Amino acid sequence: MDAPKAGYAFEYLIETLNDSSHKKFFNVSKLGGTKYDALPYSIRVLLEAAVRNCDGFFMKKEDVVNILDWKTKQSNVEVPFFPARVLLQDFTGIPAMVDFAAMREAVKTLGGDPKKVHPACPTDLTVDHSLQIDFSKCAIQNAPNPGGGDLQKAGKLSPLKVQPKKLPCRGQTTCRGSCDSGELGRNSGTFPSQIENTPILCPFHLQPVPEPETVLKNQEVEFGRNRERLQFFKWSSRVFKNVAVIPPGTGMAHQVNLEYLSRVVFEEKDLLFPDSVVGTDSHITMVNGLGILGWGVGGIETEAVMLGLPVSLILPEVVGCELTGSSNPFVTSIDVVLGITKHLRQVGVAGKFVEFFGSGVSQLSIADRTTIANMCPEYGAILSFFPVDNVTLKHLEHTGFSKAKLESMETYLKAVKLFRNDQNSSGEPEYSQVIQINLNSIVPSVSGPKRPQDRVAVTDMKSDFQACLNEKVGFKGFQIAAEKQKDIVSIHYEGSEYKLSHGSVVIAAVISCTNNCNPSVMLAAGLLAKKAVEAGLHVKPYIRTSLSPGSGMVTHYLSSSGVLPYLSKLGFEIVGYGCSTCVGNTAPLSEAVLNAVKQGDLVTCGILSGNKNFEGRLCDCVRASYLASPPLVVAYAIAGTVNIDFQTEPLGTDPTGKNIYLNDIWPSREEVHRVEEEHVILSMFKALKEKIEMGNKRWNSLEAPDSVLFPWDLKSTYIRCPSFFDKLTKEPVALQPIENAHVLLYLGDSVTTDHISPAGSIARNSAAAKYLMNRGLTPREFNSYGARRGNDAVMTRGTFANIKLFNKFIGKPAPKTIHFPSGQTLDVFEAAELYQKEGIPLIILAGKKYGFGNSRDWAAKGPYLLGVKAVLAESYEKIHKDHLIGIGIAPLQFLPGENADSLGLSGRETFSLTFPEELAPGITLNIQTSTGKVFSVIASFENDVEITLYKHGGLLNFVARKFS
Repeated sequence: MDAPKAGYAFEYLIETLNDSSHKKFFNVSKLGGTKYDALPYSIRVLLEAAVRNCDGFFMKKEDVVNILDWKTKQSNVEVPFFPARVLLQDFTGIPAMVDFAAMREAVKTLGGDPKKVHPACPTDLTVDHSLQIDFSKCAIQNAPNPGGGDLQKAGKLSPLKVQPKKLPCRGQTTCRGSCDSGELGRNSGTFPSQIENTPILCPFHLQPVPEPETVLKNQEVEFGRNRERLQFFKWSSRVFKNVAVIPPGTGMAHQVNLEYLSRVVFEEKDLLFPDSVVGTDSHITMVNGLGILGWGVGGIETEAVMLGLPVSLILPEVVGCELTGSSNPFVTSIDVVLGITKHLRQVGVAGKFVEFFGSGVSQLSIADRTTIANMCPEYGAILSFFPVDNVTLKHLEHTGFSKAKLESMETYLKAVKLFRNDQNSSGEPEYSQVIQINLNSIVPSVSGPKRPQDRVAVTDMKSDFQACLNEKVGFKGFQIAAEKQKDIVSIHYEGSEYKLSHGSVVIAAVISCTNNCNPSVMLAAGLLAKKAVEAGLHVKPYIRTSLSPGSGMVTHYLSSSGVLPYLSKLGFEIVGYGCSTCVGNTAPLSEAVLNAVKQGDLVTCGILSGNKNFEGRLCDCVRASYLASPPLVVAYAIAGTVNIDFQTEPLGTDPTGKNIYLNDIWPSREEVHRVEEEHVILSMFKALKEKIEMGNKRWNSLEAPDSVLFPWDLKSTYIRCPSFFDKLTKEPVALQPIENAHVLLYLGDSVTTDHISPAGSIARNSAAAKYLMNRGLTPREFNSYGARRGNDAVMTRGTFANIKLFNKFIGKPAPKTIHFPSGQTLDVFEAAELYQKEGIPLIILAGKKYGFGNSRDWAAKGPYLLGVKAVLAESYEKIHKDHLIGIGIAPLQFLPGENADSLGLSGRETFSLTFPEELAPGITLNIQTSTGKVFSVIASFENDVEITLYKHGGLLNFVARKFS
């Protein structure tokens, strides 16, 4: 379908980027005078899209004016939005692509050219939801001594597809192999060599190894189980112009979107415009951290955008979040992200846009910004937007954007005033509400000594620990007598004498848990270790130290940045990739330490970067345990005690006797961000790009057709040509009356899309299961409804199959209904099938908020294929009502104050309804029942676009006719 002529009403705003460029853009900053300058950046993106796509039908000049008048129209008007692109994951992508394939068939049947059928905008589809864990090996087996006990009796290591050859140990104290151990431990001055540039590493030798057998087996099963779907995806990527498929095994939708698909500024036929995206993944909001407007929507909205229609939204309120001040030097990225998230949750920003401004924004790395944006569900905002600034451009440079691309991007964004500049604070937009967060108010903290919810500011750690010694035994107290609180016990360990006291650290672990997901905190730990070693500091050898990264990638960037040897020098050597210290799998403490603890009845401490520190979990002789960020774990290990005030007391002394304080070796946020960009981001993006562009052996060797029309396999139970176009005519026919319709279901209030739409596993006694078994499948081969969304026969049978569905005809929760002509109680599908054979149309009776819940495309498609012509409800969830119209089901609404009960309807009557030739939004219609009752209802159409789509029999028919 040729794109409608858009932007014609605002052609006068088109300008050339600069004198030497052929690139053009709509200079929306010249629209509305000072009104534009007062708009939040996120609303400016909405405005530019409205101007560029103004075609007088889907997008009207009135919509542009409403967005420009955001200050007075916010929360009061609905506006359309044309995103620049769409992102699908495979579960929601399969029905959309099947519909496009079926549309090609329909267009050919109508005499049109099927080659013209393509998505109207770039569509990226990531195959990331089909993996199931068929094979697994307990990750804990990779710990040096899982669960303690005799190593000879411990479980074997997870087998590898190809066993690696024996390699030199390089001094890892936990090595099990028969390696030649050198004098390269933490007491040696020699560092082990850095590992090779590979994300998959041997946890004990830091050498490349083959992929684990479990990974290979799961991928093999995934390709076998989903071969038909994968072949269909590959065909789609070959024949549709705007479709790109990210093959399985590459990454999850939101991560690939952030790391590879983001354009920031689009360039299409020499026209520049802001990148924006909607998609079927709730983590789409991450991209707002890059200055890309985006949020998650349902499958049917995404498909509508692919078909050339806009998504609709109420013009939102925009909360301006001003970040001021400078963060505490000891604050990590996680502290900042969680502090901001907590503040937004307390303020209340549900259903609104949040936009960040102020001098503090520049202190946030892109990782910080995208994490905050990704946590929108935590505080209820639609999205959290960070306008593009110099930090963004620097990040994009490391992700592979060319210098020329970055220059034109910056020039364009500044021309349309979408580039944030700290120096121009006088021109900040106006917001619905402004909240301030002073980064100084975010303080570093730890949790403990017995529960993760008991947070303690690092500055209060010494006083808090002393208070815990005094308190009665309980959630925090240890009840140590005052005269014993300063007791010291000497121990002899490895030829030296040391002193233990209350608060002494005996376990310090950076483990594969919460903190490891953010590279900045792991790098901060490594940089702190580097500075500590260079200053001559060390960790006492009796402290049980360990480093258990979350993945080989963590090891890779710690090594490539040059900090891994310094962590090893302090004793933080890699022990494996799995849960260890936090679940009690630490190696035993030395006898000297155990005896000293018992002798002095000491409250010794463990400190770890995990998320669980319940009393006694680490070891029964370690009574206090604290959760801390990785750099603080290293710092407390060096100090050897938690009974320290880092601001006034030194960690230790250098070789000359000079006191070294934590402030002397703590890396600045700028230093961490720089290393993160240069060693983590660059390498990760390069690896991801290569992975996507090269694909993998299974995907590359997968055979798929390249014909114009998809060769449907009639025996397939995964991919089937849907019947949406079966009765399609070249021109829409006049609206047909609904005559003598039976009620398929009589439902109450708050029927959710989960009640309606097929989801989850396929029950063995369901209509879908009977269909699959009739085709020779066993229950083990059923897979899930999500995996079979490309088969309308399965999905139709799964509609209203939820065991929690309460149909008033049945009187109890069950996916059943009554077929009134015969009086039989049947599965909903079986009853609908009988009605269709008898030529009887169907309606649904419902109460308030019909279609409440998550947006689900099959919550509309399924009822349509069951033969439902209309839904009559007291009220609707708006998104679902839009979906009903989009598929061709009439949304009818009882008059205010009326419902089925008040009108005396039993649902056992038949219903008849005639539509006028001139159907108008909100028109009142009359329904007549077989009992002679006549009552009025509202045709719940809101505008001419909805009426046009309904007259065509839904969106799919409307677009198919356009292509024909």
